[in-house]
Amino acid sequence: MIQFQCDYTEGAHPAIMQRLLDTNMEQTPGYGYDHYCKDAAKAIKEAIDCPNADIHFFVGGTQTNTTIIASLLRPFQGVISPDSGHISVHETGAIEHTGHKVITLPNTDGKITAEQIAKNIELYLAEDSPEHIVEPAMVYISFPTEIGTIYSRQELTDIHAVCQKYEIPLFIDGARLGYGLASPECDITLQDVARLCDVFYIGGTKGGSLFGEAVVFTNPKFFIPNFRHHIKQQGAMLAKGRLLGVQFLALFTDNLYLNIAGHANTEALRIRDAFRAKGCGFLVDSPTNQQFPIVTNAQMAALAKDFSFSKWQRVDSDRIVLRFCTSWATRTEDVDKLIAAIEKM
Repeated sequence: MIQFQCDYTEGAHPAIMQRLLDTNMEQTPGYGYDHYCKDAAKAIKEAIDCPNADIHFFVGGTQTNTTIIASLLRPFQGVISPDSGHISVHETGAIEHTGHKVITLPNTDGKITAEQIAKNIELYLAEDSPEHIVEPAMVYISFPTEIGTIYSRQELTDIHAVCQKYEIPLFIDGARLGYGLASPECDITLQDVARLCDVFYIGGTKGGSLFGEAVVFTNPKFFIPNFRHHIKQQGAMLAKGRLLGVQFLALFTDNLYLNIAGHANTEALRIRDAFRAKGCGFLVDSPTNQQFPIVTNAQMAALAKDFSFSKWQRVDSDRIVLRFCTSWATRTEDVDKLIAAIEKM
């Protein structure tokens, strides 16, 4: 069975595994005080052109989202999110578990607009008794979105401007950030991401590492005093913190992070083109490593004989949206086999 169900089925890129092996017997301080974490943070600051950024390393995405949001919000505040956002649909109510409401806005192709955000905030400000309403005090978006689409530079600029106007932080979930930045349709850089939000994270778990996310605060206004206390309280502080530093140092050596993401996108677009040639429609036009073709039940059954994938959503009784994910580790020969199966289905 060849797996296309997600982008973290394999372990880690060989360059990362080699660095972990080479440094395995070194003795270093724990909890991220080692020189590898410091060097990785320095490499990220140079890559984003933000020398004063505040950087912290986490193990996984849910603990990252939960810790950042819970730390930035006061008890009576909530976070604005697309209704398709990861914190809304795929984290088992983790944000609500911290006592904060996820304020959802209708998405269009996975995205929300600056106008939607401003309208939501203005409705709150127009309340006669706002103390009875959860205050929208933060904006959360993903890049790419949950369905592989990406925000343009202009869209991000407009959203950031609204957040600045109302003095609330913009948080970008970058679990698949590399795949978004490496997309041929992307018109922003990693430096743009750092400039157009207040906090974001660089996803390693889905981008080549065994595990790990690098949280980057770029706006000193929203730096969190004693943030390491929050990390510890949320159970997100890794004792062997150097394992995170070593991996991100490898990812940010010789542009590895974006290079391997580019490979995933190339293979994903080959899959997209094969489904298109077969006459299949798509849930959205995704330019990244996630593709969402619409197939019949019979076509799905034919593909399921040799390939695994996600059943995303039903269209009707005979048609279904599937999700095919590629990754940094996807083999060209496996995509060739999938394409051959698509042509025969």
